[in-house]
Amino acid sequence: MIARFLSILLLLSFAMPVAAREESRSIDLPRGTLLQSLPLLGRQAGISISVADAKLWQSAVKPVRGRMKVAEALDRMLSGTDARAVRVGATSWRVERRPRRTNLASRQARPASKTRPARTQAPPNAPPRYPVEEIVVSASKIDTPYAKYAGAVTILDGADLEFGGERGMDSILSRMATLSSTHLGSGRNKLFIRGIADSSFTGPTQATVGQYLGDIRLSYNAPDPDLRLYDIDRVEILEGPQGTLYGAGSLGGIIRMIPKAPDPSSTALIASAGVSLVQHGAPGGDIAATANFPLGENGHALRLTGYSISDGGYIDNPRLGQHDVNRTNIRGARGTLRLDLGDNWTADIGGLYQTIATHDAQYADKDAPPLTRSSLVEQGAKARYGSAMLVLMKDWGDLHFQSSNAYVDHHLYERFDASVIEDTPRIFDQQNDTRMLTSETRLSRPYQNGLGWVIGTSFVDNRTRQTRAFGGEVLQSAIAGVTNSITEYTAYGEVSVEIFPAVVANGGLRYSHARLGGAGENVDAMLALTQAGRAITASRTEQDLLPSASLLATLTRNISLYARYQEGFRPGGLSIDGSFVQRFRNDHVSTYDAGLRFGRKGITPFDATLSISHSRWRDIQADYIDANGFPTTANIGDGRITSLSASIAVRPLTGLSLELGAVYNESRVTQLSPGLRLAAVTFGGPAADISSPVIIPAIGRLGRIPNVASHAARGSVNYATVLGDEDFRIQGWASYVGPSRIGIGPVLGEGQGDYVDTGLVARIGNDRRGLTLTLTNLLDSRGNRFALGTPFVPGSDGYLTPLRPRTIRIAVDLAY
Repeated sequence: MIARFLSILLLLSFAMPVAAREESRSIDLPRGTLLQSLPLLGRQAGISISVADAKLWQSAVKPVRGRMKVAEALDRMLSGTDARAVRVGATSWRVERRPRRTNLASRQARPASKTRPARTQAPPNAPPRYPVEEIVVSASKIDTPYAKYAGAVTILDGADLEFGGERGMDSILSRMATLSSTHLGSGRNKLFIRGIADSSFTGPTQATVGQYLGDIRLSYNAPDPDLRLYDIDRVEILEGPQGTLYGAGSLGGIIRMIPKAPDPSSTALIASAGVSLVQHGAPGGDIAATANFPLGENGHALRLTGYSISDGGYIDNPRLGQHDVNRTNIRGARGTLRLDLGDNWTADIGGLYQTIATHDAQYADKDAPPLTRSSLVEQGAKARYGSAMLVLMKDWGDLHFQSSNAYVDHHLYERFDASVIEDTPRIFDQQNDTRMLTSETRLSRPYQNGLGWVIGTSFVDNRTRQTRAFGGEVLQSAIAGVTNSITEYTAYGEVSVEIFPAVVANGGLRYSHARLGGAGENVDAMLALTQAGRAITASRTEQDLLPSASLLATLTRNISLYARYQEGFRPGGLSIDGSFVQRFRNDHVSTYDAGLRFGRKGITPFDATLSISHSRWRDIQADYIDANGFPTTANIGDGRITSLSASIAVRPLTGLSLELGAVYNESRVTQLSPGLRLAAVTFGGPAADISSPVIIPAIGRLGRIPNVASHAARGSVNYATVLGDEDFRIQGWASYVGPSRIGIGPVLGEGQGDYVDTGLVARIGNDRRGLTLTLTNLLDSRGNRFALGTPFVPGSDGYLTPLRPRTIRIAVDLAY
């Protein structure tokens, strides 16, 4: 099949006509500095612009108004300055200092260089083209320059994430020590930033990390959809809380994935295909393509991305006589139509769709031979994610207006093995259906001349229905489920102002009004009436105020420090408690953090960051095992988290960079909720035919907050050079994840983590074609990424989730 894919790509390379025409755009740039004008031009023209020399940011540039090509607009703006614009891709430009004039003799003395082919749009495996620090933090909603942003932020280049093969959220996890995840499987995981982690299951609680595609919210109380990161311009990770700007569900922070915008200036096709071989497992493959089409002469464009991935399995199930059972197939597509409506109005109409089908679970038995599990049940999972989006934008001089709207439909089905009695299969099925309507409208003044502000409103209407079934292979009975709904209205504002030279102050406030409702599913109403204090429906309203404040001081050109205070919350809801539903309250996080920065990324040969944060977490929402052996949700108590992180990058030689990052977390549940008590846990549930239940405390002694590694570290080496007419790049990385616990108490108190993962990637080629070799898990380590296989485990140490065995991938990429 892979050979067929490659043949199709080669035929396309000869059949695809390529147009390289420039389209005119409506440009309106006021007189000001380069720092003020470049973000405006980037939005109006749909391009990315980097600056190679930080001294150029304060250069005075001329006003530009009218309909013209991007190159003409840049030339007019930079005329009379010491800067020039160089095109480095179809939608990418670099502003650099003009070279000094040299006399004819010196020019003639230089050896003639070989002629290189003209550069086109960057292929997915190309190295980053610009220093990360020169890109503004657009997730701040006022385009704050990185040097003026008070907070811990990481910006990852999209091409770098695709380098060596796109792996979805794993591509981001492997590059950040402060980001962690559960490992139930693709499309089923929960993400955590800065040690703020709640639980391991897919329950009714809202996520602690907000995820966005551009300015569109991806989910509310669903797991990470694990969208593939093809054709992504960059990813911004803001450590939290981020309640003022992003509202509920950003306790740990936000992850904002920014796709590449449609380009009205050229037609382009980018494609890649790879085949992978898994040691001790089955082979896999992947294919992806992105196409960009200008539409007419009025600045309209269409951009389409599609992909198909098959990851080979590596877990054997000798009980059923099956090998490599955990194969995962992922298919998806994304498209955006950009319309230039005139008068600086732009509309983006888009949609995305992705399906994930996992044949069986990826965990193994601890006491069995490596990579094996004896299960009576195939534990497959299916996830389906779809979204339709509309974004309207307009610029008025220094002001920017944006309205982002989306409808989301998210479906997740999971099957667990609940068997306890030998040769008697028992099945637990859980299904989550989520639909969400979200809208945000804001007006902002991008940060310039020491001032930036944003005001906005947002609306979210989210409904999630969780249904469950328990029984044998042939017949299952519906058991208690729950539906949660929330309608949330918010208003917010934030301002950044340079109160003294080199001192920037920021403050903001968000008001949220939420109407919550819920009802039990498949609950015996007559039984509920006989139980005092029980209910199957509930509704209420909540109001919250979330303030924020920060200060940033630039001590010298290469040293700055900041201090910040921020809050975040998650609304409450209903969860299942045995055959009934119970209410859980909203939880709240307040965080103080401070940081120190040395050097400037990509400019100075050395840069480093150091940050420390302390969080108080009140009424923690978390999952535990209820009296029937099923996962449920409640407020477990209060906690605190102290996190210390550091990173350093060194560039000793041209093309060579070394990076190292580490984090230390100290987290504790400081006080348990009074309602938590010893629970009679019958493994396998009410229909498991167990005559004597096992009495185990569902929440035991005070301990660490679950799924938070006490320490983690990551290091990488990257080298890029030119070999003849070809670019060559090689990257090696290693990461260590320290120990953590899957939950609280004996049932969920099993240890996990304490493993090392490694990888090596090399590519040779140019912007039109390339060959890539990728090796992951070089040491063929097993490790234990996640200690939960199924909650129905008769003991405390039954399962582990190993790393994917050593894998080699060979791929080709083409660009036109």
